[in-house]
Amino acid sequence: GTSSLRRQVQLRHRFPALNLVPLRGNVDTRLRKLAAGEFDAIVLAVAGVKRLGYAARITEVLGDSVMVPAVGQGALGIVCRERDDATRRLLHVLDHAPTRTAVMAERGFLGTLGGSCQVPIAGRAQLSEELTIKGLIASLDGTRVIEHELTGSPERAAEWLSLTPARRR
Repeated sequence: GTSSLRRQVQLRHRFPALNLVPLRGNVDTRLRKLAAGEFDAIVLAVAGVKRLGYAARITEVLGDSVMVPAVGQGALGIVCRERDDATRRLLHVLDHAPTRTAVMAERGFLGTLGGSCQVPIAGRAQLSEELTIKGLIASLDGTRVIEHELTGSPERAAEWLSLTPARRR
């Protein structure tokens, strides 16, 4: 069970014999349904499950070769007033530059494709010495899936973000 269209199409594409059933409710409700035998397995975001203290319930983590995550999955964003320098200085210690760079690239990818919750798009960027982003877009039924990976300079993250339709105006 999963409620995510993005997860459904990737699972349907890679494992066509699976019987996928929509699963609604908060994490506690979903885990209760699994424990009650309503589902053989459920797919949830690792970040959310860990954040809620249920890490011990995770039986398998699906790698990028099976499940490309949502753009920004697991990243925490904090918004601050632009001219509030005192708060910005306090928040600066929370800024993790590699994560910021990766999320900028992921958001650029999503924005360039005009993605939303209604379109099965996934993207994961990783930063080491180079920036690598793996992207995926699929038809709504999962029969057609396009994946591609790019590697380049970390400075390209800002370039990709600047390509989003909202930034072109």
